[in-house]
Amino acid sequence: MSTTPPQDVNLAFSDKYGREHARAYFHKHHDGLSRRLSHWRDVHIARRALARAGEPQLVLDLPCGAGRFWPLLAERAERDIIAADNSPDMLAVARSMQPPALVERVRTMQTSAFDIDLPPASVDCIFCMRLLHHIGDAAHRMRMLREFHRVTRESLIVSLWVDGNFKAWRRKRLESDRARRERRGYQNRFVLPVATAEREFVDAGFDIVDKIDFLPRYAMWRTYVLRKTSR
Repeated sequence: MSTTPPQDVNLAFSDKYGREHARAYFHKHHDGLSRRLSHWRDVHIARRALARAGEPQLVLDLPCGAGRFWPLLAERAERDIIAADNSPDMLAVARSMQPPALVERVRTMQTSAFDIDLPPASVDCIFCMRLLHHIGDAAHRMRMLREFHRVTRESLIVSLWVDGNFKAWRRKRLESDRARRERRGYQNRFVLPVATAEREFVDAGFDIVDKIDFLPRYAMWRTYVLRKTSR
């Protein structure tokens, strides 16, 4: 996963996705039992989200990373898949590590989630997993969400970290220690209040269709299924 913002948006994490990091990113979700179980749960949630979105025909997977969700997206033979990432190394690793028959079904493109190189209303659904929790500035999130609203015809599936659970409570306690926070240095992951996230979705022009928690009341991960409104 990688996305580089426009020049006026500075995200320090976006430059780290070179070829070696991309390979490590591909392997990490299959490294050990806990990560394999986590990946299984991610796929289960994503499959449910796609069903709630009406099993969209043309899906933009952005950022696609190393193609972790390509096998899921390709489960429906009639689905067309565009896989996009800002990192050319991520795209190259995805094409080299995924099965050739699967790669043949996927059109890849290099682009930023802040400025998607597609015309308005050009896909049925944007599938955006594990990106929004990296965006700490509300103006940057809104810029991205409005770009998603421009490009999708119907729906958006997006995951992020939200509060109201044990892991968010524990993270807040740790971050309240100023010295600890300073020792940890730059932070590129953020927990959003549920009310803030849902208000931003509405402000960007989406209605909430469904919300799916990774582990209710425990984990921070929540996946939203959003429907584009006409406003």
